[in-house]
Formats: sequence, C-alpha cells, structure tokens
Amino acid sequence: MSILVFVEAAEGQIKKTSIEAVAYAHAMGDEVIALVLGNVDKSALESLGNFGATKVLHAADDRLNNGVIQAYASVITQAMSSTGAKVLVLANTSLGSPVSARVAVKLDASLVSNVVALPDTSAGFKVKRSIYTGKAFAFVDLTKDVKILAIKKNAAEVKDLGLTTSVESFDANL
Repeated sequence: MSILVFVEAAEGQIKKTSIEAVAYAHAMGDEVIALVLGNVDKSALESLGNFGATKVLHAADDRLNNGVIQAYASVITQAMSSTGAKVLVLANTSLGSPVSARVAVKLDASLVSNVVALPDTSAGFKVKRSIYTGKAFAFVDLTKDVKILAIKKNAAEVKDLGLTTSVESFDANL
C-alpha cells in the first residue's frame, strides 16, 4: 500500500513540518510518495529521499504557488487516485488543516488531526492524537477505506537516511 504525503514548501524550499510528515510516513513502513505543489528547487525535491520518500511527484504549475486550498485539495485528490494511495499524511498546519478537511470530504475519508504517534494496525487502524492543547490524548479508530493523518509538529523523529529518490512531473487538472 502506498502512502501519499502532501509536502508544503515556501520560497522554493521544503518546510520542516513536511519533512517530519515524510519521516512519519516512512516509519509506517510502506512506499512513500511525496507530492509537492508549486515551484520548488530540484535539489529540495531530491532531498526528500533522505527522509524516506520513495518517489516525489511535482506539480510545478505556477497557479499552485499561492496556497489556494481548493486547488491543493483537487490536486491531492487526483494524486491519491492516480497512485492508489489509501493513506494521506500531512503536517497539521494552517494550510494542512483546511486542505485535509476538504480532501476528506472529496474522498469520503476518515480524518484525524494532531496525530502524535504511529498508527496501531494490530486490530484495525487506531491513532493517538493530542487533545486539550497537549494536556491529554485520545485514541481514534479510523474505519473508512481512505485515511488522512494530520500530524502534530515534532511528532516524528527526522533522520537522514541517505537514500535517493526519483522526481516525476505530475500534471494535475486545475
């Protein structure tokens, strides 16, 4: 099963929270496909392999440089369909939260935010999330076929794995 990771970028560079999302997805143990939208330096795209991305899809359309939630949700939905991914991982940020909600509606997916630990798949798909500004935790069962995990900042340990990855162009219908 493939895991798609929505990677946020700013000024041509990958955000730290998105590197954490790639590392989190890699720790889940499946093929990790990173999706990057807008203009990003090629070296930054290739560096995602260092953190666990098996493949990078790059939608380099200039219209994707401005963080338009509807456009991002549309491209992510198309990428989920074309890759066959059943899990979407992204950072729980001011952009990631509304994008994840919109994608969840489009895909009829289970969505959980503020994820702080890897999912327990021994009996279903259960994740631990932070609640009450980190003072408590809740365990949530995700029952739908497609799952969206918005991870909390610093929820994943980032290690430089020294791996390489391929970067492919992704042509989205906007």
